Amino acid sequence: MIPLQLSLTNFLSYRQATLDFRGLHTACICGANGAGKSSLLEAITWAIWGESRAATEDDVIHAGADEVHVIFVFEHQEVVYRVLRSRRRGGGATLEFQVQTPTGYRALTERGMRSTQQLISQHLRLDYDTFINSAYLRQGRADEFMLRKPTERKQILADLLKLSQYEELAEKAKDLSRQFKGQADQIQQDLDRIKIQLQQRDAIAQEQATVEAQVNTLQQAQAADNHELQRLQALQHQRQTWEQQLTWQQQQYQNLRGDIERLQQDLASSQQQQQELENLLSQEAEITAGYAHFQNLQSQEEALAGKFQAHQKAVEQKRKLQEQQTGVINELNLQLRQIQTQLQELDKQEQQNQQILNQTGEVEAALAKLQQARIRLNQLDELQLQVSPLLQRRQQLQNQIDRTHAKLSAKLEEISASAYQLQAQQQRQPKLQQAVMEVATQIDQLEKKRVYQQRVQEKGLERRSFMERLQENQRVCEQKLGELQQKIDMLQNPDAICPLCDRPLDEHHWNRVVHKTQNEHQEIQQEFWVIREQLAVCEREIQVLRGEYRQLSQELAPYENLREQRGELQAQLQATGDVQQRLQQMRAEVEQLERSLATGNYATEVQQELRQLEQELQNLSYDEKNHALARNEVERWRWAEIKQDRIKEAQRRQTQITARRPELHAEITEIQSKIEQEQIDSELSHQIAAINQKIAEIAYKESDYNSLRTAVRQARSWEMRYQQLAAAQQQYPQIRQRCQELAGVWEVRSQDVETANLQINNIVQQLQQIPNTINEIQTLEQQMQWRKLQLEEQLRQLGSLQQQLQHLEALNQQYQTQTSQLQQAKRQYKVHSSLAEAFGKKGIQAYMIENILPQLEAETNSLLARLTGNQLHVQFVTQRAGKSGRTSSKKDVKMIDTLDILIADARGTRAYETYSGGEAFRINFSIRLALARLLAQRAGTALQMLIVDEGFGTQDQEGCDRLIAAINAIANDFACILTVTHMPYFKEAFQARIEVNKTPNGSQLRLSM
Repeated sequence: MIPLQLSLTNFLSYRQATLDFRGLHTACICGANGAGKSSLLEAITWAIWGESRAATEDDVIHAGADEVHVIFVFEHQEVVYRVLRSRRRGGGATLEFQVQTPTGYRALTERGMRSTQQLISQHLRLDYDTFINSAYLRQGRADEFMLRKPTERKQILADLLKLSQYEELAEKAKDLSRQFKGQADQIQQDLDRIKIQLQQRDAIAQEQATVEAQVNTLQQAQAADNHELQRLQALQHQRQTWEQQLTWQQQQYQNLRGDIERLQQDLASSQQQQQELENLLSQEAEITAGYAHFQNLQSQEEALAGKFQAHQKAVEQKRKLQEQQTGVINELNLQLRQIQTQLQELDKQEQQNQQILNQTGEVEAALAKLQQARIRLNQLDELQLQVSPLLQRRQQLQNQIDRTHAKLSAKLEEISASAYQLQAQQQRQPKLQQAVMEVATQIDQLEKKRVYQQRVQEKGLERRSFMERLQENQRVCEQKLGELQQKIDMLQNPDAICPLCDRPLDEHHWNRVVHKTQNEHQEIQQEFWVIREQLAVCEREIQVLRGEYRQLSQELAPYENLREQRGELQAQLQATGDVQQRLQQMRAEVEQLERSLATGNYATEVQQELRQLEQELQNLSYDEKNHALARNEVERWRWAEIKQDRIKEAQRRQTQITARRPELHAEITEIQSKIEQEQIDSELSHQIAAINQKIAEIAYKESDYNSLRTAVRQARSWEMRYQQLAAAQQQYPQIRQRCQELAGVWEVRSQDVETANLQINNIVQQLQQIPNTINEIQTLEQQMQWRKLQLEEQLRQLGSLQQQLQHLEALNQQYQTQTSQLQQAKRQYKVHSSLAEAFGKKGIQAYMIENILPQLEAETNSLLARLTGNQLHVQFVTQRAGKSGRTSSKKDVKMIDTLDILIADARGTRAYETYSGGEAFRINFSIRLALARLLAQRAGTALQMLIVDEGFGTQDQEGCDRLIAAINAIANDFACILTVTHMPYFKEAFQARIEVNKTPNGSQLRLSM
């Protein structure tokens, strides 16, 4: 992917920006922290994959904006594509994918965003995670490999290669294997339990037959007792019928007696009520006169109640009018107090204004001095405008001279260090040649032993295979001997039949068959002993071969270390080949650099320009101290302007006060007259006088009204007695008739009591003739109940036994089904256990890492050779011998999985921590870049774009120079390289710069070529 153009609208810190990448090969994205450098890279990833560092999707939208648009044009495999992505705040998003054709862009967009995103990833063959781990070298990831423990490096590499999917598959396989293992164990437990239960089937069947016989006996006895119970219950039912009739007659007798008693009580009550009504009717004349007097008093009370209501209404109207009059007067008094308060405030303001106006002379003198100070400051400001560009240019020239001096010094130190190393290498060359020959001799000897070890191993495998065949033949012989022995045992029976045709044998045929079978048994027995002897010989040979193999393994233990040592020595020897010529060139360069630094013969044009600037600055004679004093003088007299504004404001306020004072006096006089008029001659005062006249005309006296109301309350008892008299006149005929009726009913009930007494005596005679069988019935019922309980218990037991037999039949079927399920679960357990091991860290993951490490090593050494001039060499080692114990001489040496990184230079193999910062950075950069290329290759695409953000701020000037040299060394391998930094020194090393500045209108871009 090669970027061509990026257009941003309301993306993060950008409002509107466009960046054209055409013509950029190696460029630097520079600017202050927070200016928006990283937002450019976020815009590329957001446009293509919809991913960014924002926490939510709406966070990519610029603050205050409603929607964001990003257009990214790039070239991939000589085809130009364009991606347009936009999003509205709180709404939906759109994604378009287009390809450039001779007639313009043609849409490749699918129906949905997800389908379009998949199409983009298919064209690029690159997803977001692979991009940020390959094309984007992020800060802090370069030395991640080197600083971790060897046992942790494989995990880091697995994370970069996305091998976690195999770990997930391994965990799923483990879970499934555990499930099938648990399922198999559970099924086996169920089968054992079912087998124990099935063994009880015969005992349960026999017990069922016994219980059925007992049930039949109990049912017969129960039928006989039931017939006798029915006879006794018939007699008892007849007796209970007569007892019920007796009870009913007795109840009727008691009811009649109760009716007679109630009738006597009602008759006495009615006669008493009749006497009370006769007494009330005798007072009719007195009650009628008292009721007439009550009606007369009630009429007088109604007349006085009308006057009372009219009087109350007039008093209420008067109260409301008085409240209105009081409110109007209070409002006028409030206005009067407010105006008086305003008049007092005007007096205070007039005193304050007079104090300010007294300072007029002093302020005018200060204003004159302020004007003189400002004229002097303007002169110095104009001179500063002439001097400032010259000072900035002088600082730039001085920085250029300092950078050139630093570069020459760094180059001198680097060449001197390299020359010292070359001298040391030249002195070590004979020793290296001798060491290479000695190591090569040892390796040749060990190679021969390795070949012999392979032959020993092949011979051991051959003996093992031959031994397995012998063991198989031994099992066949044992099986045949068993069959022949069984035939011989069968032939010992006098009535034996032929084992082949199943026909009876006569004596002749019996002898032939026995003789033939015994001969076969003897031959197979001899073959069996021969096989046993051969197995013993093979076992002894294999033991000898194992001991020899272990001895050779111990002798070959230093083989890998010797190979690594030979590689290091050959690399060191190869590096010393052209030492003499390189030393001469370095000495010449050192002398030239030392002369330039001593005489200052570098950056001559810049130094000449700097001297001219110094002369111009002296001619202008600008002094920053005088300029600062002039500013202070202006600030010292600026108080006069503030005081002048206050005086003008005081004069304006005094004019307003003079005009306002007469108006307030006139308002006070007017309000006082309104208050007097409201109290004497107003509409409300006239209405109050009219209401007072109306109250006098009503002539209502409260004492007369209260006396009349008391008399009415005292006479109200005649109204109640009058109502009682009217009710008595209506009730008296009814009460007299009821007394006559009750006397007749009492005579009838007395005759009914005598009849009921005769019927009761007749029923008692009948009961004496029928015997009472209740005790016999209870005894028989208890006997039947006890036998019923026995029968129910036997039936329950019989049902339980039948249910157990059915359950055992179902268990038998379940036993057959679960047997097949157990076999299936065991097969699944074996399959998923094998899959878990295959997907684990020692399976496919280890195999993939083992395959990719040689590529990573070759790619790293290729890059490192270009960065260091074949001075450094890296080797990845995945296994090493474990620590030897006391019994190590008798056992095989155990190999430990690791990921050691061996670094060799002209001095030999050394620890990573002993290398200088520049060398360590080159090693880290080579490993990280090699990983990036491998990740891109695994994704099926070429790495054409490279973004480097490796924390340049942690590097000194020498480190920055080395990094710049490293980037230039690999520039031809990429179509576009972008570096991100905020360091001024680092960005000056690139001719193409993308400068990012933060402004109130958002981040702005400026491309410098």
